[in-house]
Amino acid sequence: MIELAVLERFGMLLVRPGMLIALAPALGGAHLPMPVKIGLTVLLSIGLLPSVNVPQGLPELTLSVVIAREAMIGLSLGFAMRALIAGAEFAGHLSGQQIGFSYGATIDPQSGVRSNMLATLYGSLATLGFLAINGHHSVLRALAQSYTALPIGGGQLDASVVSSVRDILGLVFIVGVRLAAPVIIVLLVVELVIGLISRASPALSFMVIGYPIRLIVGLTILAALVPVIPGVTNSLVDSVLMTGAQMARAFR
Repeated sequence: MIELAVLERFGMLLVRPGMLIALAPALGGAHLPMPVKIGLTVLLSIGLLPSVNVPQGLPELTLSVVIAREAMIGLSLGFAMRALIAGAEFAGHLSGQQIGFSYGATIDPQSGVRSNMLATLYGSLATLGFLAINGHHSVLRALAQSYTALPIGGGQLDASVVSSVRDILGLVFIVGVRLAAPVIIVLLVVELVIGLISRASPALSFMVIGYPIRLIVGLTILAALVPVIPGVTNSLVDSVLMTGAQMARAFR
């Protein structure tokens, strides 16, 4: 009985870190090998075990509710961080569409979906910048603090979860538009100039030379934006963690 109680206590402690590892791009993600995910989850749980109060002897129905609540809290924290990287990838999609890179796509190893090369570049730069400022440490601290604000046990669902999901999804578009705006604006001006010249000189085949011009200008703007991408995403890490914590508090 003692051994079963210890396993039950440790099993409940695995849920919240496991959900975080499953979603947070800097810690886990979709394509991290499953043994690595399990190992990270177990290590985090062992580190949290001395400081977290885990209830024992819960009935089966109550235990199911507690586990579901733990899973939703972990998913809330991981979903917020995933939204930040997804915003950077969305900026890559917008920029690639404007430049013309959407004609060729590849499989992104981070998300597992068809993605143009700029989306992969933007997402990788955002992830590396996040790791460079020790953002993963902030995520782990938020995980540890969540056990103080939201102890393991029963709870209820708050209506604020709707506004929290809206804020996180809105963050994807905010980050994406902010990062892609320079490319979109400059190439829009280029398109207008090409259109005016083509009207003034119809003999010139600007349908043929327009794509190389757009590509050269777009790559020049991208070269200037590469150092900026990590800084923009890093400036939003604290607000993203607060949004994730707000979403998690809906399950108090």
